[in-house]
Amino acid sequence: MVLGNYKEAVSARATDKKILDVAQDGGIASALLIHAIETGVIEGAVVAGDPGDDWVPVPEVATTAEEILAAAGTKYSMSPTVYGIKEAARQFGLEKMGVVATPCQMQGIRKVQAYPFSTRFIGDKISLVVGIFCMENFPMASLDTFADALMDTPLSDVKKMDIGKGKFMIDTADGEKGIGLKKTHGYEQAGCNICMDYVCEYADVSTGSVGSPDGWSTVLTRTGSGIDLFKSAVEVGLIETKPIEEVKPGLPLLEKLAKGKKEKGAAEREKRVKMGIPIPTLY
Repeated sequence: MVLGNYKEAVSARATDKKILDVAQDGGIASALLIHAIETGVIEGAVVAGDPGDDWVPVPEVATTAEEILAAAGTKYSMSPTVYGIKEAARQFGLEKMGVVATPCQMQGIRKVQAYPFSTRFIGDKISLVVGIFCMENFPMASLDTFADALMDTPLSDVKKMDIGKGKFMIDTADGEKGIGLKKTHGYEQAGCNICMDYVCEYADVSTGSVGSPDGWSTVLTRTGSGIDLFKSAVEVGLIETKPIEEVKPGLPLLEKLAKGKKEKGAAEREKRVKMGIPIPTLY
């Protein structure tokens, strides 16, 4: 299955305007973390914090709804989230934590849980992982090139970044600007080229914009804990849903992109092996 194992696929969005005002797309990650904290499923979450004017993301431990909202929105450069898990356990003393992770980080988290020899007493404190769809990520130098050199806008003037409809977009006080994704090829992190997971297959709940209308997110519930939390958030009215079959472009586009990333990643892995370049194992 190109989307990994999942129980249900829906199109969804948060109902709270405070979440929608700051979150990316349907605000599902923020809504789920807030609901998990308020219902005691987790005590706090490791998130990619507010990057500030330089857009350098840093891992932060959020223990309130306000702190979750302060970190909302996608950052297109890597935050060392896995490092933040250690801080959450040892400095903050969290016994039940949530994490927002990209596919590559997700694999690291599951390895920590499966082989806890060097991370004793940390992996078992992870109670929830919300996975984010991710095709590629960029070094900070690349983001600076996109904004400053290609769109004539310093990063300090950028209010929000987004990828959609074939473009890399930025929002500024003067409006929206964008460049075609073809211009971003070659600027991504080197590790992205061998990644074969677009939809964060090992998360409890995976979410991203692809497949759903503007302002909504596609959600794949995967594990028992993920299914229970999402169902609870819907039941209390924090999240509203639509059948994925009733929205456009729906799962076919998501499946196409996921399949394409697997094929591209496999081809690059084979190429590097033939060149004698070591690559990480998938599991």
